[in-house]
Amino acid sequence: MTKIRSIIVEDEPLAREGLKSYIHAIGNIELCGVCENALEANDLLAKEKPDLMFLDIQMPKITGLDFLKTLKSPPLVILTTAFPNYALQGFELDVVDYLVKPYPFDRFLKAVNKAKEILELRQQSPAPSESSQESAYIFIKVDNALKRINFNEVYFIEGMENYVSIFTKTERFITLMTMKRLEEVLPSKDFLRVHKTYIVAKDKVMGIIGNELDMEIRKIPISRNRRNEIIHDLTKGSSI
Repeated sequence: MTKIRSIIVEDEPLAREGLKSYIHAIGNIELCGVCENALEANDLLAKEKPDLMFLDIQMPKITGLDFLKTLKSPPLVILTTAFPNYALQGFELDVVDYLVKPYPFDRFLKAVNKAKEILELRQQSPAPSESSQESAYIFIKVDNALKRINFNEVYFIEGMENYVSIFTKTERFITLMTMKRLEEVLPSKDFLRVHKTYIVAKDKVMGIIGNELDMEIRKIPISRNRRNEIIHDLTKGSSI
């Protein structure tokens, strides 16, 4: 793939210089812009359309996390912060990685390599047409090889930070991908996100018991806040 186009959003001068030096030391990434706050970043994102954003959390006027929530189609994001207590919130927003200052170069490189692999997988697995579920599939990277997964064989998907586990009736496949990206690829008429860490195949749901779905091979929790909405989606068209 071509070089990863990146921007830095960081209000601390020393942290900005450190990030720039790390980026310049890596051959497959280029720096397209640097800004000191989220308001400047908003304009820079529209102008440069980068693949990757290094985003600080504690910034004036609006935090990095709140800024990220406002973006409809953000680039991949690596959070850079001095505060480790925001990690869970960050991963719920599907960030690639969470770097706690001061971080060494090898930790930075690991985060960039995650972003690189996600971008490569996106290029290899464009979203398929929803016109035919029988022919709908995705290629995922498993153990240094590409594996074809047919959507009609999937029972459910479980999210684990930047990785997902895809379960069929007899197998489990783990790959580097965010839940948000997988939602973009899966046909929405056939799959439903029922929890922040679970997506299910609607036709594989065998029953609903309290706040769990019977998926035959496992019970899956559903969001308490969205329970009525989820049940309505799964049962519409039935006699319930």
